[in-house]
Amino acid sequence: MTTSLSQPPIPSFTEMATSLNEIQQAHAHMLKTGYFHDIFAASKLISFATTNPDRQTLSYTHSVFNRIENPNPYTCNAIIRAYANSLSPENALPIFLQMLNGHVFPDKYTFTFMLKACANFGGLKEGMQIHGHALKIGIGCDLFFQNTLIHLYGRTGCIETARYVLDNMPKRDLVSWNAMLSAYVEMGMVDFARDLFNEMEEKNVESWNFMISGYANVGLVEEARKVFAMTPMKNVVSWNALITAYAHASHFKEVLELFEDMQSAQVKPDNCTLVNVLSASARIGALTQGEWVHAYVEKNGIGISGFIATALVDMYSKCGNIEKAMRVFRSASKKDISTWNSIISGLSTHGFGEHALKMFFEMLGQGFEPNEVTFIGILSACSRAGLLNEGRRMFDLMVCLYGIQPSVELYGCMVDLLGRQGLLDEAEELVRMMPLKAGPLVLE
Repeated sequence: MTTSLSQPPIPSFTEMATSLNEIQQAHAHMLKTGYFHDIFAASKLISFATTNPDRQTLSYTHSVFNRIENPNPYTCNAIIRAYANSLSPENALPIFLQMLNGHVFPDKYTFTFMLKACANFGGLKEGMQIHGHALKIGIGCDLFFQNTLIHLYGRTGCIETARYVLDNMPKRDLVSWNAMLSAYVEMGMVDFARDLFNEMEEKNVESWNFMISGYANVGLVEEARKVFAMTPMKNVVSWNALITAYAHASHFKEVLELFEDMQSAQVKPDNCTLVNVLSASARIGALTQGEWVHAYVEKNGIGISGFIATALVDMYSKCGNIEKAMRVFRSASKKDISTWNSIISGLSTHGFGEHALKMFFEMLGQGFEPNEVTFIGILSACSRAGLLNEGRRMFDLMVCLYGIQPSVELYGCMVDLLGRQGLLDEAEELVRMMPLKAGPLVLE
């Protein structure tokens, strides 16, 4: 089949498809011209469509995959790999079984991608079966496969098995050692991680970063700082690991100092860095530093959405500028439940109870489902603003409609609301009815 000058060869056409709409156009073009019946062309479309897919794109691509009459291993591997890296890695399993039942012979890449999928959804049993199958067909000693095997067993808590794989590998590379190092760090086994780290003849930035994170995760901030100081080539991950360590230890002043050092070292911060710095600024009321980060975000074209939006709203609220917090909230290109919770809590703290309620119902109108944090914010808003009836309504809504069982903190919000209205008998009755043991803050 020939193509006209206005129709580029199908590989080039699919390489230009980056969004779902473009992928659909490429698919339609292939169906119209007959290219889709060419297994190579169909495989190219699947491959490029699964490079960095979101849930909707992956779902559509899977439907396209199901229409291929005789998929080859390359096509199957592309969709399996995409699921392994997605939020639904368990969906790789049916495709793997489809390969086996359809007599499409899996290769070492198939097994490696399947191990990664199993690791990401905690499928130890499935991973062990895949391991056994790989041994039967003779690829169990492949370096790439064994490195992923260490990752699977380490990720699912089988640390001794992961170490057994490492110790019995005929050939190991730096990825092998780092996979084991990562497993120790994730399990909080920092002493084992340190011993392995010292045993390694070769290390890279990733190795050093694992050790910084390992110490940070168990609260050994000073040890993390020492490893950081010895790290020969620091990157943004190195800085983030140490900054996060100080943030988790509530050493917020040090977080800001580290951020200044990072700038002096001319290491470009990423979203993780900025969120940590904004959170630290909020905790100690460092408005100037928070405003600098906001300006940096806008100057560098970083989208105000998700974690960044939430951190900015929280920072301005806690630093006393609720008007700026509201402006940031309204300008956010994408909000999640945490962003809504942040603005509701901010309005509550600043005494704008009725505004917080309006924001709550606006959130419901946009399809977001409130969680426990939402109701803590809204009940606190009702309490501070003296909105007794509204507070009672919110409490009933929380339990009856959303099925959220009140925590001690939520009971405390309701007791505070009743107490502020002079309804002490009702407040005491609520405390007696609590299925949870009331702490001193509730009883006060």
